[in-house]
Amino acid sequence: MGRDEHKKNTTRNPLAQTPKMEKTDGIDVEFSNELADTDDLEAKERSEKADKRAKKR
Repeated sequence: MGRDEHKKNTTRNPLAQTPKMEKTDGIDVEFSNELADTDDLEAKERSEKADKRAKKR
């Protein structure tokens, strides 16, 4: 048993590090292959792979 297993801390906020959902300006940002550098292309590839994995579930 840990020290705080039976201690109830009601003042702690479990979502304290969650950023506030701020309203956006409604402007969509488009991805341009012509202006993309290698980091952008790598991030796009990782995003597409993550989307495929999420769809399998």
